[in-house]
Amino acid sequence: MTTVTRRTVRPTSSNSAATYSDSASNNIFQSNQNERDYRDNYDERDSDDDKETRLTLMEEVLLLGLKDREGYTSFWNDCISSGLRGCILTELGFRGRLELEKTGARRRTLANRKVMLLDDTMAGDVLLDEALRHVKETQPAETVQSWIEYLSGECWNPLKLKYQLRNVRERLAKSLVDKGICSTEKQNFFLFDMTTHPLSDSIHKTKLIKKVQDSVLTRWPNDPRRMDRRILALIYLAHASDVLENAFTSLSDDDYEVAMKHVRELLDLDPDQETSKYDSKMEIMWAVVAAFNK
Repeated sequence: MTTVTRRTVRPTSSNSAATYSDSASNNIFQSNQNERDYRDNYDERDSDDDKETRLTLMEEVLLLGLKDREGYTSFWNDCISSGLRGCILTELGFRGRLELEKTGARRRTLANRKVMLLDDTMAGDVLLDEALRHVKETQPAETVQSWIEYLSGECWNPLKLKYQLRNVRERLAKSLVDKGICSTEKQNFFLFDMTTHPLSDSIHKTKLIKKVQDSVLTRWPNDPRRMDRRILALIYLAHASDVLENAFTSLSDDDYEVAMKHVRELLDLDPDQETSKYDSKMEIMWAVVAAFNK
């Protein structure tokens, strides 16, 4: 963003206080304007892509997990449900809707900090908006770990079951269908019929896989702070959802070893230490990573 520099004019003693007040007001206005611009322009990422083909973190993780021809995720994957809920919280953090409570004088771990509503403007995505309403209506505030459990329906408190997001995979798959990436079919599994979503346009998945591969191979920066925040989040969340390996199946043995070495370097990082190196928009993501590291 280009900064406009005002020429400094030496004020007279009679209007110095007024000048200082105007300058402070301008600074506050500019700060607020920058914050609004960040939120409004956040979805301008990937300007080379059509708006219809931009994917959320949830859609990217599901796309990595879907079998191309069969159109469903592995029956043995019991991690993707909670992983997708982590994607939802991270996406809301990136879009400036949620934040973690301030630490104050005593620095607390990410696991103990509550999720706070920053902006209740609807995000324009059904799942994101539903999760945002739950956070808005909940008092007292809850931690990221608790929200992952509530949104997944994996909690023992019956009063919290109302927060469960239902049919998340099916709703995300239908979104991929609407974007022309997947199709809808019915498959018979002897005892029951199941709606599946085979891949109909392989270009988007190929680009996604290449993006993940390049991030840990040819474009590996050695310093995670130099990585694109969405790529960094995608690697962590795909791993938590047990679908990251799907992006590496086409690699040679040597490239696979290098890729996994770099992934392990990321997984070995301490989220509580890393969060201090980034701006506040990354705090939710690091709290999600910390929750899955438990």
